[in-house]
Amino acid sequence: ENVSLPFKLYCLTVMTLVAATYTVALRYTRTVQTELYFSTTAVCITEVIKLFLSVGILATESGSLSRLITSLKENVFGSPKELLKLSVPSLVYALQNNMAFVALSNLDAAVYQVTYQLKIPCTALCTVLMLKRSLSKLQWFSVFMLCGGVTLVQWEPAQATKVQVEQNPWLGFVAIAVAVLCSGFAGVYFEKVLKSSDTSLWVRNIQMYLSGIAVTLFGVYMSDGAQVLEKGFFYGYTHYVWFVIFLASVGGLYTSVVVKYTDNIMKGFSAAAAIVLSTVASVILFGLQLTTTFLVGAILVCISIYFYGFPRQDTTKIQPAETKSPKERLDTV
Repeated sequence: ENVSLPFKLYCLTVMTLVAATYTVALRYTRTVQTELYFSTTAVCITEVIKLFLSVGILATESGSLSRLITSLKENVFGSPKELLKLSVPSLVYALQNNMAFVALSNLDAAVYQVTYQLKIPCTALCTVLMLKRSLSKLQWFSVFMLCGGVTLVQWEPAQATKVQVEQNPWLGFVAIAVAVLCSGFAGVYFEKVLKSSDTSLWVRNIQMYLSGIAVTLFGVYMSDGAQVLEKGFFYGYTHYVWFVIFLASVGGLYTSVVVKYTDNIMKGFSAAAAIVLSTVASVILFGLQLTTTFLVGAILVCISIYFYGFPRQDTTKIQPAETKSPKERLDTV
């Protein structure tokens, strides 16, 4: 449980690179390819890969095949209530991941990366209400600064000159809004489940990904069922699409590790660095033309993310429930 600082830095570095590369690569596959693949099938395959990776890591953690089987019997197949509990974030995450494809089909990667940071105020609100924590004056100030920065980015968004496909910026923004709400709720819910018991992180992941596979398969049937039957489950898949799926799978696992072992300051640096990397990549790959309002807004967002991490708090355990009402906790500084 007491992990070293180099391990935390390693996890955050990987997550930063994965987050920046994922948005740029996904944007590329949704705007450059002629045969557009089904995003719902990509989300489903991602859940399957994350499940196998989690089982593999749990096997390493268990030390033997017999212990792995025993752990799976007791904690997964023998705990239907726990599976049902983890089906909530799996459903919300499935919606979030599908909204990411919609958003990046209509917005540049840099604009998406900045606007997606609205998950911070959403997560802050869920943290106050669900985990019984309070925020400092600086943290509330940073939340409003972040919202102001995102407003500037959306006021006069940067335009990509090398993207020829038809786009709907309003649809992209609505998709991000839904993804932000999903991210805030599901992240805090999963953190509460994760830190309220001594159950292995990888057991929790397996429980969530099993539910996620069922949910995403249902999504494939409802959204693209007829076309999938006609064209095939892997229609339009290329090496780039598989690369996006790989990044989403790895990113999901590292996000779980980061939630459990790091703090707000380190996650803030990671998010700010991902914004910078995505912006640079968008300028190079998509001919993104930066505007003054975009740059000012992006800088405000990066600063607010940094401020939000202070004061440093111990987030390794869920704090005991307070007697304050939700309204009183919102007013706490």
